[in-house]
Amino acid sequence: MIELTPDLDANKPVPLYMQLYEYIKNKILQGHIRKGTALPSIRVLSKHLGISRNTVETAYGQLIAEGYVESKPRVGFIVKELDEELQPKWVPPKIIHTSIEQNIEKPLYDFRYGNIDTSHFPMKVWRKCMNEALDGELEQILWYGERKGDTGLRKQIADYLFQARGIHCSHEQIIIGSGIHQITGLLCQLFSQKTDTVAMENPSYDGIRTVFANHHYRILPISLEEDGLSLEELEKSAANLVYVTPSHQLPLGMVLPIGKRQKLLKWAEKTKAFIIEDDYDSEFRYESKPIPALKALDTPDRVIYLGTFSKVLTPAIRVSYMVLPHCLLEVFQKKFYNYNQPVSTIIQKTLYLFMKYGYFERHIRKMRHIYAKKQQTLITAIREHFGDNATIIGEKAGLHLLMHLKNHNNVDELVIKAEKAGIKVYSATKYWFGEIGKPPAYVLLGFGGMNENDIRDGVRLLKKVWFS
Repeated sequence: MIELTPDLDANKPVPLYMQLYEYIKNKILQGHIRKGTALPSIRVLSKHLGISRNTVETAYGQLIAEGYVESKPRVGFIVKELDEELQPKWVPPKIIHTSIEQNIEKPLYDFRYGNIDTSHFPMKVWRKCMNEALDGELEQILWYGERKGDTGLRKQIADYLFQARGIHCSHEQIIIGSGIHQITGLLCQLFSQKTDTVAMENPSYDGIRTVFANHHYRILPISLEEDGLSLEELEKSAANLVYVTPSHQLPLGMVLPIGKRQKLLKWAEKTKAFIIEDDYDSEFRYESKPIPALKALDTPDRVIYLGTFSKVLTPAIRVSYMVLPHCLLEVFQKKFYNYNQPVSTIIQKTLYLFMKYGYFERHIRKMRHIYAKKQQTLITAIREHFGDNATIIGEKAGLHLLMHLKNHNNVDELVIKAEKAGIKVYSATKYWFGEIGKPPAYVLLGFGGMNENDIRDGVRLLKKVWFS
């Protein structure tokens, strides 16, 4: 038996029984209520809709009189079969596609930054951990969970940060969020967009820049030198927040040296400013051991550390986190006392178990080896096919690198030529902002989501497309 929920209005000039009759008739004609379907009894429907039995009985009587419904003893009211000639043809709504959607075809080779290797995701052990999480107490997994995030998961993250990044912090300082944009949005609300100014590396990640812009912050571009952020420019600025990627600058790939890190921390202490450290892919360093995070040196407690599981595990779980200085914890509590935790408690419990049993660290080691091979394949292919015509930038870490072709200063033209041949490469221009003139013609090549054969074939075809 189906449930009928028409929108009946006693204020309309049309009687209620007629509104109900028209509703059921139209549903039958449109094919939404099919032949043989049992309608609710008069008593059930009158109670469900809060109308009199006489109203329902009169509507049903009209449907019976017109042949849409029949009343069967001990069965109820049954929808009858209509002659096909009398049934209007139901035409599904026409979906209008934009020209962009119509022209989208899967490329032969896609060097997109942000793609990861899904073929090596440890699905078997992830499923095992999820099943164990689902066997937990229902109150823990079927509710919103703790505002800051699952305590067990935050403790695991704190342990991991100490071992892998040299960061000493309490789990109480860690806030779990659903992606780096969402958690940066929370961060923006800890300060005042009316009085605060954020400085950002130029170039820098445009996604985070958009979050600050959407929260109406004044954004100051700070130039990059060969070894990273220009501290001279920063010190002359009016910024009291600065966003940096010190372990692997995005997109240029340089590492902020210890001398500059110390000066940056002194600047923050002196000016009472805060440093936002985005450590987005620190796990994947190929030429040396991972560099300790800036937060590991943060004795003044002025660094807000951002981390994510998107690159090292998968963006699908939507888990990121930040480590707040102690002085901001009370502000966080006051600002967000009425907020609920945005990440699924089941996912948090699963990730907690995944880390607790050591699967996370094993997965990192495995993926570091796999990505190192892919990166070396890409570098070797570029050198083989482009030789001295190409300069490689930012190859020490991460899941992307930049390539600059000699005598090719129109990066948009290179991107278009490649796309016509079925190859997706990307301009790095979007990372630059402010009054800088024309950004360098860098092509961004991500390799995380490609296999080694496709990397080699893609680069070989790029050479043919760009130099034919």
